[in-house]
Amino acid sequence: MDEKLISRKKPNFPINEELYKYLSTYNRTIKIPIFYDDLLRFSGSVSVYDKNEKDTLWIRVYYPEFEQKEIDLSLKRMYNILHGDGSEGILENLIIDEIDYCTFGNSKPFRVKVRNILNDNYTYIYVKKADASRVYGLEFEHLLSPNHLNFLIYKDTLIEEHVLGIPGDMFMEESLVDMSKIEKQRLSKEFVKFNERCTLRLLGDMRAYNYVIVPTYDFDQVQYRIRAMDFDQQSFEGKLKVYRPQFFKDNYDFVKMVEENLGKESVEQYKKEERSALAKRLKATGNRIRRLMECMKNDHISTPENIETLKRDLIDYTHDKEFKKCKNMGEIILVVFNFVVRNYESVNAYIIR
Repeated sequence: MDEKLISRKKPNFPINEELYKYLSTYNRTIKIPIFYDDLLRFSGSVSVYDKNEKDTLWIRVYYPEFEQKEIDLSLKRMYNILHGDGSEGILENLIIDEIDYCTFGNSKPFRVKVRNILNDNYTYIYVKKADASRVYGLEFEHLLSPNHLNFLIYKDTLIEEHVLGIPGDMFMEESLVDMSKIEKQRLSKEFVKFNERCTLRLLGDMRAYNYVIVPTYDFDQVQYRIRAMDFDQQSFEGKLKVYRPQFFKDNYDFVKMVEENLGKESVEQYKKEERSALAKRLKATGNRIRRLMECMKNDHISTPENIETLKRDLIDYTHDKEFKKCKNMGEIILVVFNFVVRNYESVNAYIIR
């Protein structure tokens, strides 16, 4: 738990022509009225604090008066492009309440609060610098997890919808201690599945503040789902532990919860269920996931040192020698996916062939 898993900041990888063509094919690209670099021209800012007066490390930014109206209008149009049909009719009902800038992390996003003045409902959109690693992570989340994601790219700007939920670190601090035994068992099950999903997809850096807890009422009970909300560390790092949330000290309370509430047999059952779910999604997505994997195999999103280290870790973990042949991260994750599907098909006697 005390091992430092990530030692340096990940570089930004540009969207190449092949990936951009894939995104265009599946309606992920569209012309937008404002770019990430436009939002960097703010003239002032103040720190943003949470309800407990703790610095969030976000700053609320302001623009010169002659630019603010134009920026607000462009952001409202961007929201409508992401969530609507792009028509101008609803813009008069929208208002930009806040524009916040994150001063830490890889993507340094802008978080824009958009409010409907007719009913005071609001939501957020995020504007970020486009990064190939993050785009692969977003697409994998959309195709291979229980969740769907809405995002758009134009040139070097990425727009994402808000992922609803309670940040993991906040949930640990404020809610975990008051949960009943059965609720902790349900959340433990979800953490095991989330841990396995991240490992199989090579989604790294799932520290507590990079995912959210989503409680859902089912009759008179509460069920839980854990959703990733940060995809910067998709298939970059060389250590396999980076892709396993259980090894981050920020997640210690959840790891301890699993140990106290689930036996080894249950943990293995839920890991198998998650592998089976991934195998079914891989088979169901067909040509789309194959096209994405071809893009990734022809892309550069890591370093030779990380690739070699991860290959060795995966061989030790799976005993699959196919990893030795891999030359990049795309080939590595394809071997992982093939490994998952092959094992699912070999043990399932009920598949109609």
